[in-house]
Formats: sequence, structure tokens, C-alpha cells
Amino acid sequence: MNLFSLYLVGATLLYAGVGIFVMVVAFVILDFLTPGSLWEEIEQKQNVAVAIFAGMIALGLSVIVAAAIVG
Repeated sequence: MNLFSLYLVGATLLYAGVGIFVMVVAFVILDFLTPGSLWEEIEQKQNVAVAIFAGMIALGLSVIVAAAIVG
């Protein structure tokens, strides 16, 4: 592999790591701001509405993070 492709692989891994970190931090903040525990509602109580809400938040955040990374 040449140096240019190694640079691109490294940059891709770095941006993926930053994106995953931002998503985790956003979910921790969301869990803090909502009453009760999101994961308890989804896993133990099988609350479909909360699962859909969390999925839509993840989708929205991923679009925002991707747009921020692309520039």
C-alpha cells in the first residue's frame, strides 16, 4: 500500500471513532434529560415507542455527525 491510501484509511478510522464517540455522548445526554432510563424502558419494559424515539434520535444524530465530518 502506498502512503496516500494508508493516510485515507487512518483518516477514515479517526472520523469513525469521533462519530461513534459523539453518538455515545449524545445518547448519554439524552438519557440524562429524559425521565427514567431509556435502556430500561426499551429492554425490560419492551416499550416500542421509546425504541422508535431512540432510533430516530440515532438516525438524526448520524446525519448531523456525517455532515459535520464532510464539511
